Amino acid sequence: MRLTVTAKEGGSTKADALVLFVSAKDLKKEAGKLLKNLGADEGALHDFKASAGEVALAYRPASGKSASRIFLAGIGDGDKADDYRKAAEAAARKAVELKLDVLALDCSAAGQWAKQSKRKPEELAAILAEAVQYGAYRFDRLKSGKLDKKKEEESRSKKIGELVFAGCGEQREAIEKGANAGMIVGSCQSATRDLVNLPGNHLSAEDLARAAVEAGERGGFEVTVFDKQKITELKMGGLLAVNKGSEQPPTFTIMDYKPAGKAKKTIALVGKGVTFDSGGISLKPAQGMEEMKSDMAGAACVIGAVEAAARLGLPVRVIGLVPSTDNMPSGSAQKPGDVITTMSGITVEVGNTDAEGRLILADALTYASQEYNPDVIIDLATLTGACIVALGYQVAGLFSNDDDLAERLYESGQASGERVWRLPLWDEYAELIKSDVADVHNSGGRGAGTISAAKFLEKFIDGHKRWAHVDIAGPAFPAKGGAKVSGATGFGVRLLVDLLKSWS
Repeated sequence: MRLTVTAKEGGSTKADALVLFVSAKDLKKEAGKLLKNLGADEGALHDFKASAGEVALAYRPASGKSASRIFLAGIGDGDKADDYRKAAEAAARKAVELKLDVLALDCSAAGQWAKQSKRKPEELAAILAEAVQYGAYRFDRLKSGKLDKKKEEESRSKKIGELVFAGCGEQREAIEKGANAGMIVGSCQSATRDLVNLPGNHLSAEDLARAAVEAGERGGFEVTVFDKQKITELKMGGLLAVNKGSEQPPTFTIMDYKPAGKAKKTIALVGKGVTFDSGGISLKPAQGMEEMKSDMAGAACVIGAVEAAARLGLPVRVIGLVPSTDNMPSGSAQKPGDVITTMSGITVEVGNTDAEGRLILADALTYASQEYNPDVIIDLATLTGACIVALGYQVAGLFSNDDDLAERLYESGQASGERVWRLPLWDEYAELIKSDVADVHNSGGRGAGTISAAKFLEKFIDGHKRWAHVDIAGPAFPAKGGAKVSGATGFGVRLLVDLLKSWS
């Protein structure tokens, strides 16, 4: 998607559609005047309430020199960043539905928006650019059109080719800076969504590692991939145990972005990369198992966040670590009751082979702590269904041993629209994962399942004082009806980028 930023008024900008952002407050006294001045039909206002994310369509005579379609995009009260995000996403979805090529946003009121939302014009421009890409996203690369070519061509989405920020006036420089940053974050989130949407037969651990290498080439950072032999040499017993049932080898990928100057902090991001999770010998129910292609959403998010940080040139060092394998049942697969030794030397009784994500994360957390001793460690994983029970599909679970880090993540969640909610890590919950035959048990049972999983991971941070675990099981890949978005959401990329910026 190309980006154009211009001081030229939106009404005279050449585009397929012009988006006018309208607040509920200004609906009655301003919207009608705007449409009248543009020569557009005011009938679109009849049932339009200007609630955040609502879109109404108006027309004006085609001239070939300006947009004949006018999108009225509601921003509600316009006092929250999310109001603008919802409006831009909805406008983009409408543009894709109508198969439009050029979408223009009227930014003549950017100064007013900034005051209302207590955000800088630059920040709002970034939000709008991210949101348009988010709303325009479609995953149709695996459709061939062979069954009904004509019907497929008609239904296949046409991507927005150009996004225009028009009417920028004195804010042009700030809007251009913000929009460019938003385009970077939006494209990285789209790449993340592509990875998560790919089915298991199109994405192995080696494929995921290659995606990280490609991200490194785009972002200009170093990527190292460990193969099974190297993983064995490092004694990553958790990753190797989960991989035992697979015909595909595991990988361990390290992405290392170093800023041009002195890094203000070193942040390690760890992402769970289970490319398909059958549950192993503790086999999952058949219903919904196809969605387990998304069990590498944490890894995809880390890849996207590291690339975004690099392309934005953030002054922090970011190390992304991705342990990856699938989890399959076979004659060679690990069995319930097995005891394995992780890289840390800690032994684990495997009570449930479907609690596999924590096993591969254990080795990655140990590696992060021992090899880099970063200022902060954050892991992201589609770890537990219990987190969905607790928080639904809209919010991720947050655990941390540091109050400041937890607060930063919460604030970044509010700012980015990717919200997190902190849950306790009290010592009492460690009782749930005690083992009679090993140092720790990998399953704490039904009660407080998402908390006992976090307590398990805490055992492997080697006493690190600033660690956070984010369980993205719900928002990473909402079940049908769980969200407006179908399939992967790319949840976590915006959250992490906002957090990394807070240290910049």
